[in-house]
Amino acid sequence: MTPPLPSVFLQTPIAHRALHDLSDNRPENSRAAIRAAIEAGYGIEIDLQRTSDNRAMVFHDYDMTRLTGQPGPIQQISAAQAQATRLLHTDDGIPTLDEVLEIVGGRVPLLIEFKDQDGAMGTDVGPLEADAVRALQGYDGPVALMSFNPNSVAELARLAPHLPRGIVTCSYQPKVELLPQTVCDHLRDIPDFDRVGASFISHEVADLSRPRVAELKARGVPILCWTVQSPEQEALAREIADNVTFEGYLARHPG
Repeated sequence: MTPPLPSVFLQTPIAHRALHDLSDNRPENSRAAIRAAIEAGYGIEIDLQRTSDNRAMVFHDYDMTRLTGQPGPIQQISAAQAQATRLLHTDDGIPTLDEVLEIVGGRVPLLIEFKDQDGAMGTDVGPLEADAVRALQGYDGPVALMSFNPNSVAELARLAPHLPRGIVTCSYQPKVELLPQTVCDHLRDIPDFDRVGASFISHEVADLSRPRVAELKARGVPILCWTVQSPEQEALAREIADNVTFEGYLARHPG
């Protein structure tokens, strides 16, 4: 049986890559951004990439240049090296998932995105999912797992069938996603939702009017969305989405 998405994920706005703000030395997915989100009472969305020794690190990009100033793929360094690689605008290194789980400690909902490790949304997945599930053993707090790659979601269903999981979805433009047209055409209408045992989607905010989104919503599937960047955009998004993942402003808490 597919575990449902806990209701708190529909009630608490979710800070995209945590509550980051470079003007306050809080880069995305950093410890400072995570602590700020907790203090503000927001849910937290984080990204996972793996290292050469197959550890789950809280980091968005495949290449480290933009976020650390150090070029090269994070997959080509060890977890210890990643932890010692300083994020720009802070003295902290790249955090492990274990560290972030300890910081959050179940106080706010945690939405974890697994970045595609196959390169083309294929089946070459497993090590990142396995280490994340290891880290999550015994974690006491609301958590949900998701990925653009449905094969990653299927692997998470196999490794941790008790944890709620979803698919990150979008309009899938080949030039934007840097994926073949055939892959985009396949994924665009979310055909794998039932196959992978998903219980929610997180959809691109500019594409919420897609008929497939309406179809899933009519089935009672929770609809999250990304990435809302203003109160005005949030108001429009909430006409369809049950909750928002936001950045660049402070979303209002319902009520």
